[in-house]
Amino acid sequence: MDTAYVTLSRQSGLMNEMRLVANNIANANTTGYRAQGLVFSEFVRDMPGNPSLSMSRAEVRNTSLQQGVLTETGGQFDFAIEGDGFFMVETPAGNRLTRAGAFSSSADGDLVTMDGHRVLDSNGAPVFIPPDAASIDVGSDGTLSVDGQLLGQIGVYRVSDPNSLMREGSTQFRAEGDIETVEEPLVIHRFLEGSNVNAIAQVSRMVEIQRAYELGQSFLEAEDERVRGALKALMR
Repeated sequence: MDTAYVTLSRQSGLMNEMRLVANNIANANTTGYRAQGLVFSEFVRDMPGNPSLSMSRAEVRNTSLQQGVLTETGGQFDFAIEGDGFFMVETPAGNRLTRAGAFSSSADGDLVTMDGHRVLDSNGAPVFIPPDAASIDVGSDGTLSVDGQLLGQIGVYRVSDPNSLMREGSTQFRAEGDIETVEEPLVIHRFLEGSNVNAIAQVSRMVEIQRAYELGQSFLEAEDERVRGALKALMR
């Protein structure tokens, strides 16, 4: 049965990857979305007195931090980051990182995400914009001026270890490692960053996964027939 176990472990990994690829394709047009990938590794089971059994594992997810396409929207509360870094937002579960810069102004004057989470400045405080502001200017470093008066700086943060990013939802991340501010951020006002998913490459990978899965399924069916044939021969 070792052959079947090894093949089943491969099939399980392929199914996990297929789910990730399908999710990437579904979010190809989601603002600030980061493509996900799956890391395959080898799991060796050592059994005393018997040959070791090598199986595949596909449980570690990685996130692509490649820059997405920047598109001018003209939106007064639209922001994009060029290069390294994330916006930080305040959620009921704690502070989270995101590249989705489609913000708005709440009734209280806070800069918030589409989910109503407050955007934080470089000091970790909520970004406030007076509701009666006539003009909003944002410098390339994220400094925010309202009606010619400097109010603060939109925070741009980075994580010490990109592998510590844990995805929550489609565009938010929880950082397990250390977080620090980006010293020289590049914030672009009235632009949004699109998804960094390469839809053509993802569709191509989906086809490859499907073919690999079908090949494994054919092998399992052939192995099942072989075992059945051997059992029938032994019972004669």
